[in-house]
Amino acid sequence: LLMRFLSQVGHEPLPPTIGRNVLGRKVLYLPGFFTYARHIVEVDGKRGLFRGLTPRLISSTLSTITRGSVKKAFPLEDMEHVSNKDDVKTSLRKVVRETSHEMMMQCVSRVVSHPLHVISMRCMVQFVGREVKYSGVFSAIGRIFKEEGILGFFVGLVPHVLGDVIFLWCCNLLAHFINTYAVDDNFSQASVIRSYTKFVMGIAVSMLTYPFLLVGDLMAVNNCGLRAGLPPYAPAFASWIHCWRYLSAQGQLFRGSSLLFRRAPIPASFPMD
Repeated sequence: LLMRFLSQVGHEPLPPTIGRNVLGRKVLYLPGFFTYARHIVEVDGKRGLFRGLTPRLISSTLSTITRGSVKKAFPLEDMEHVSNKDDVKTSLRKVVRETSHEMMMQCVSRVVSHPLHVISMRCMVQFVGREVKYSGVFSAIGRIFKEEGILGFFVGLVPHVLGDVIFLWCCNLLAHFINTYAVDDNFSQASVIRSYTKFVMGIAVSMLTYPFLLVGDLMAVNNCGLRAGLPPYAPAFASWIHCWRYLSAQGQLFRGSSLLFRRAPIPASFPMD
């Protein structure tokens, strides 16, 4: 988590290396996961790899508990499984109901757990400037409330929620239409294929909705008094839309999405031949 987030904020303490892509062309590659991890250990020790872990675990626990509570308070009535093309309207209605219910649970759990997510992001990004402003969960809660008020706990919430909603609807609807129109019920392995469709769609859609995750995480640390969220290291964004437009103009909307093969922008003065 730490390596990914540091790459999201653009912290690249190690120089890129020259490599070749599948076509044999020279490209610049940023250090991968293991190289970055070794650098963190050299600077911070092994404990440095676990920055922000406590609030992250609390956030995940709150999210799980909240989803369970909402599901219990608003149970979804089971509907008979429908896969026959003659019942497309019925099956689509079932998907819409299930997705709406899942969206409600996800949105509520995201709102409840987001304050701890913000604290986790800020604890991790202190690696960049070697700060100790956020040293514990309770002290961080007090500091954010004092400096930013209640809204400080929910910076970056909107793009995260939008990403969650878009992911759920696209993933579920795409899986439904593929299972309905592309998978023949007469095929012997139809049930097996259908069981994996949603999983595959989840991977594909998560790549498309990654910019929402990136923008939400960047807004969590932007202009909060830490070096990584302040000029000249990073612009002070007026809103998440401002952040999105800035990253889009820089071609960085997918920054940090990969930890193994990370291509670096080629400086104009860098000789590749």
